[in-house]
Amino acid sequence: MIGTWNMDFISQDDFYTHVKNTVESYRSGMKSFDIELFNSNTVDPIKLILDKSIYQKDWKTIVSDEALRQRDKGNNNSIGYFHQNVFRYIDNCEVPQTGWDVIYTNPDGVDIGDGTRVSTIYVEMKNKHNTMNSASAARTYSKAQQQLLEDDDSVCFLVEAIAKKSQNIPWGVSVDGQHKSHKLIRRVSMDQFFKIVTGDELAFWKVCHALPATIDKVIADLDAAPIPYDTVYDELVDIGNDGGRGFVDALYLLGFSSYLGFGDIHYEETDLTE
Repeated sequence: MIGTWNMDFISQDDFYTHVKNTVESYRSGMKSFDIELFNSNTVDPIKLILDKSIYQKDWKTIVSDEALRQRDKGNNNSIGYFHQNVFRYIDNCEVPQTGWDVIYTNPDGVDIGDGTRVSTIYVEMKNKHNTMNSASAARTYSKAQQQLLEDDDSVCFLVEAIAKKSQNIPWGVSVDGQHKSHKLIRRVSMDQFFKIVTGDELAFWKVCHALPATIDKVIADLDAAPIPYDTVYDELVDIGNDGGRGFVDALYLLGFSSYLGFGDIHYEETDLTE
């Protein structure tokens, strides 16, 4: 047991299972990076060279920082999993395999926050308020418009885990150069969404309050995570030494190996590699 359980909308066992799944997803990103994994999405060599010179770091640190950045990107996916899939365990909520991130259905109707009652809430979920560009926002808004045409007893929410503030407001966007806004297409912070689907205005706070102790228990129950050892820097050194190449040559080969000239050039490296 983890203290006194004060959430009647999710059981302690279900919450533990969900946190365990999240931790395991998070830890899967701790695998060691070799050069193939490091460059699986093609690293930008010019950015690494600029980072080294501007931030005055050595190559080993630059390569390590890039590997950490890539791991962190994967961790953001795990955080998204946590925010979305907790609703699998909450009554009347569905987490579809495709389409909307969460669908909440209540045949008795639910107040969406402005006195309007609907039977279904369709949710697009984002980790943070600034993760959508204008094109993505327009696509999501158009998806919501289409959903309202298909189901006139519904509302569409853009739910943000990290919003600028607690809110439940009509969402306005620019679509094809025109400002669009509709009271049934709403921008909602995570705390307000939890309040609507659970009936508990402190539901999200309770989830956050229970999270640290639950993570600690999960970590204690799991086998120790392996400490990753990245070989990327050593492999780049070996490539740089092969045939008289330099470290910068090796970096360029990550992104430009098929570009004209890059398979043959040999730079005379000076202070760039110090």
